[in-house]
Order: sequence, then structure tokens, then C-alpha cells
Amino acid sequence: MTDIIDWVAVDWGTSNLRAWGIAADGSVAFERTSPKGMGKLAREEFPAALSELLEGVAPARNGQLDVLICGMAGARQGWMEAPYLEAPTDLRGLSEGAVRPLMPDSPIAPAILPGVCQKAGADNVMRGEETQLLGLAALTPGFSGMVCMPGTHSKWAQLSGSRIERFSTAMTGELFEVLRTHSVLRHSLVGDLDGPSRAEGFDLGAAAGLERPEQLLGTLFQVRASSLLSGRQPDWCAGYLSGLLIGTEIGSNRHLIGSQTVPLIGSPALCALYARVLDMAGAKGEPRDATQVVLAGLKAARSFAA
Repeated sequence: MTDIIDWVAVDWGTSNLRAWGIAADGSVAFERTSPKGMGKLAREEFPAALSELLEGVAPARNGQLDVLICGMAGARQGWMEAPYLEAPTDLRGLSEGAVRPLMPDSPIAPAILPGVCQKAGADNVMRGEETQLLGLAALTPGFSGMVCMPGTHSKWAQLSGSRIERFSTAMTGELFEVLRTHSVLRHSLVGDLDGPSRAEGFDLGAAAGLERPEQLLGTLFQVRASSLLSGRQPDWCAGYLSGLLIGTEIGSNRHLIGSQTVPLIGSPALCALYARVLDMAGAKGEPRDATQVVLAGLKAARSFAA
């Protein structure tokens, strides 16, 4: 059976690939996923991965299937590098920086959106999150404030309407995994990490991170010491480490948050943890549906290119 749609929205991550067929009225006609993320593909394998994902999809008109892609397909090690826009910048200009790899003998016409870089103050880069920020701006007209995107590399961005003013990256998720698997702390993190004591450990770690973010390096060793001296189990230790890292991240950004609600864009479970720590810090986090936000961003980027 052939799906006839107007265009295709694609979020090409490091681990996975997601596509949504967009009908002429803007509704989602279908959703497809693939495990063929950027990290699993050589450059020459991207066209086949996209063709495979969109098998049976036909364009509604003109014999061409427009595909708008955000994420890691535009990275230096991806399909075709899409040069960064430099912050501060208006994200409505994302489509102007898109690159268009060729797919000869195929009706698929891909365009890859750029990421955003920051050179003034502190060098930084993002790919994919900029489309989420544009989507948030489209879904929340007039928003101005800090946005947090929890993940392996969490992003904190100052957004004014559709304009990204500045941003920072916290390697919180990756640091958790590195410490869990390759540091001396690993000896305290063997066994069931999701047991009943994890929540208690998380709250204590988050409180320590919020109160003394500048003491992270010294506080980390308490994970090991607590298991040796106080008999803390692996679930408590995992919770403490997670809470300590998230608490430190939020504590380090507390001066930027003020009293305004912080939109949280990411996995529901992770956003719930960030909302919990923000509440402990006297602030408020508002989890947003990441799929809805990235789709709104892709739709907005396409509309501004028209």
C-alpha cells in the first residue's frame, strides 16, 4: 500500500531515526522508526537508510518527495555537514542554512537543517535541540526565558521568542555512565540499581548538589564511602550519584532561572527528575512532549522557508 503525503519530517539522532508523513492539512499521516541512527552508518549508507524507511511513500504532487531533516545527519561525521548558525540567532532562519544531499534516481529530495554554535563567551554547539527550541517558540508564542533539554548532553538555552540568545551544555548523562562503568564508584554500583532506596539516595544527592555545586569533585567520592562505611546498597548509590549530578547542574544554573517556569524537553522519566530537583531549588519545571515539540519545529522551519 502506498502512503501519499505532502512531505516528510525526520529527526535523525545518533542512535535512532524517526520520520513522520505530513499530510496537506498538516496532520501526521504516519510515523516510522528505524534503529539506523547516525552513529551506526557510514556516510554512503545514509541514502539507503532513508529510502528503506520511506519505502512505499509517494509524494502528493510534482513527483518529488520533500524530506526535511534535523539532528545528527548534518554533523561532520554524518551524511552531509550543515554548517552551524552562530548564536545569537533567530531560529526562523534555520531553513536558509539547510544543505541538500543528492539522491539520484530517487524521488526523495532531502534537506538537512543546520545546528547552532556559540563562539562569544564560551564555545558550544547543538544539533537537533535548535529545532526543538523553534518548536517550543511556535507552540508557546511570546515565551522568553531559560529552557532545559535534559539528556546525555543536557542543554540550557536562553530563548526570546524564536531567538536563541545563548546556551550551555552539561555532560550530565554521559558523566553518570562514565563514573558508573569506569571509575572507582563502579564497585558501589553493582547489582539492582532501581531498588526501593534509589529515591532516597536521589533526594540526598540532589540536595547536596544544589547546596554546594562547586564541591562536586569532592562530593562524588561519598558514593563509594557511603557504601563502605554506612552499608548503602547499589540502588541508593545510583540514586545519590544521579541526584548529585542533576542537582549540581541545576544549582550551577539557578541564578539564570529566576522565578519563571522552565520548559523541560526530553524523555518523560528524565524530565520528571529534573522537575523534582527544580522544585527542591524553589523553581518549577514543566515537562513538554518532545515529539510534539520537534514536529512543531520541523513544521515551523518548513513554513519559514516557503
